[in-house]
Amino acid sequence: MPLQKEILEEVWEEEIHACREEIKAVKKKKTEKEEDKTIKKKSKSAPKMKKDNDENDEDEDVEVTSQKKAKKKTPKENSPVNTKEKKPKAKDKYKDRNEDTEDSKKKKGKGKKSKKAVLQEERPPSPEVEFEDLEEFVLQPAPQGTTIKCKVTRDKRGMDRGFYPTYYLHLDNEKKVFLLAGRKRKKSATSNYLISIDATDLSRGGDNFIGKLRSNLMGTKFTVFDNGLNPDRALKDMSNARQELGAIIYETNVLGFKGPRKMCVIIPGMDDNNERVPMRSRNDDDSIITRYQNRQMDNLIELHNKTPVWNDDSASYVLNFAGRVTQASVKNFQIVHSKDNSYIVMQFGRVADDAFTLDYNYPMCAVQAFAIALSSFDGKLACE
Repeated sequence: MPLQKEILEEVWEEEIHACREEIKAVKKKKTEKEEDKTIKKKSKSAPKMKKDNDENDEDEDVEVTSQKKAKKKTPKENSPVNTKEKKPKAKDKYKDRNEDTEDSKKKKGKGKKSKKAVLQEERPPSPEVEFEDLEEFVLQPAPQGTTIKCKVTRDKRGMDRGFYPTYYLHLDNEKKVFLLAGRKRKKSATSNYLISIDATDLSRGGDNFIGKLRSNLMGTKFTVFDNGLNPDRALKDMSNARQELGAIIYETNVLGFKGPRKMCVIIPGMDDNNERVPMRSRNDDDSIITRYQNRQMDNLIELHNKTPVWNDDSASYVLNFAGRVTQASVKNFQIVHSKDNSYIVMQFGRVADDAFTLDYNYPMCAVQAFAIALSSFDGKLACE
């Protein structure tokens, strides 16, 4: 028993000694860690040395980051006019080609500020136009080399204006000079629009009556007249008979299967003095439309709407309106001559729900251009 007791005591002492050694080792590691921390704190207390030594390197980094920031900002400066607008139906709405760019696929909200700025820059006002006689001005062709820029507004207010709105034509400048007003006549067998030089007087027998637009039963063919008398009531020499100022023919396109609208515009030709050749027909057999159908084109000018181009990005037909048109619409069009598609005789397009721009050039006059615009507003079951 005494021998066993001695052996146990020796084992116990050895275990106690081992535990003490482990405790000492742990304490030693702890002190070493604390010393390392103090060394690191001392090294951090003097950062100015590194800044002074690496001054040139930091300057280079700032330049690089500023370049990177500039690169990020450039897309906003070059943001497109039309940023993620609602896509129109492919068959019947034409957009301004200037609005359809690769950047148009960007997120909503980007480029909204630049959109307004671009629209204001790209929509220059009409040049200063001065005239003493309004009736004479609206019937005269536009001066050669000058584009007359106008704005058409549609007024649907009132009891019956939802069905028979009034349309107004103004110069698109700061003064917004009134030119013409037009309204569809009630109780007519076919579409019949009166055109007046007085915004408050749209009566057929008034002194301000300047012309009218009349369609056929299908609404595909329109004729523009001035304020002369009907041939049946005119003098024998037809000197006071009404003149035909033009004709608009829309190609039949039921349900729009043939693609965008196609229209042909025929206006009287110009003489050597740059004045319109009078066209006074005694009956329908001698009208501009009949002469066009029979290809009797003496003293007549044949125009047509410019064919829009399909754009895959916007899934719509587009035309280049040079910023004058900002919304897609079936009513957007440009009138050109077949021999020179680059010369825009007239263009018309939407800028708001009830506002449109209308620009015309020689040899067209304001009454002709306004009548063509009115024909585009008229419903056409056989053309859409």
